[in-house]
Amino acid sequence: MAVTQVSSNKCAGGFQKVFEHDSSELKCKMKFAVYLPPKAETDKCPVMYWLSGLTCTEQNIITKAGSQLAAAEHGIIIIAPDTSPRGCNIEGEDESWDFGTGAGFYVNATQDPWKTNYRMYSYVTEELPKLINANFPTDPDRMSISGHSMGGHGALICALKNPGKYKAVSAFAPICNPIQCPWGQKAFSGYLGSDRSTWEAYDATVLAAAYSGPQMDILIDQGRDDQFLSASQLLPDNLIAVCSEKKIPVVFRLQPGYDHSYFFIYSFMNDHIKHHAKYLNA
Repeated sequence: MAVTQVSSNKCAGGFQKVFEHDSSELKCKMKFAVYLPPKAETDKCPVMYWLSGLTCTEQNIITKAGSQLAAAEHGIIIIAPDTSPRGCNIEGEDESWDFGTGAGFYVNATQDPWKTNYRMYSYVTEELPKLINANFPTDPDRMSISGHSMGGHGALICALKNPGKYKAVSAFAPICNPIQCPWGQKAFSGYLGSDRSTWEAYDATVLAAAYSGPQMDILIDQGRDDQFLSASQLLPDNLIAVCSEKKIPVVFRLQPGYDHSYFFIYSFMNDHIKHHAKYLNA
């Protein structure tokens, strides 16, 4: 479980680092970002996993979200993996921005030619946490998950599919009902095949309807002026309706004037880290 440091920068009293490793799940070299708060020098710290959206890498959150100050204040390690395998030389992987490279959708693909490498679900929920806990001063019993857009979808499904594994979950502008939107239908057709019943295992709205685990408080922020909200790619109302029926507590905040960008994420990241800290540091 060797990791190689790619970069290290002093930040908010701690260190913002990037590492790479050979992934057994994805069969390629993968990079991930690690923010180590000052507290990590002396104590084991809880971990918040951050899953980014379409076209992103591990760089987006560490350069644009302003997450380090709040993570330093609350003593939380933030781990941000890449969004897909890289350099696998699969035919067609670079043909479109919303499928293939940078668009792993946090599923385990079952279809050729994707199924060997595109196993982001297992990477995020199994391989990466083991790697992090083996190499960094983490408390393995205190982890949470968050993300944006495709990564918000990833955060929600990881939490819903693994009751009790994550102490908290939040999302910015998540793709809430991928089986009903163009992005999700394109990705799931390619990675999972034409049998739509197999898609349901990776749809937060469907998973919430069947959820029976411990109570989970979900925080979702959504920009009201998000072009993808008006294009029916995100469909938060579908998830909220199911959660209220199932009595799953959701704080859903529709933020007037905000779009889908990291300017929006930057504006509310402190609230999300505070939400996670409430459960991680309890």
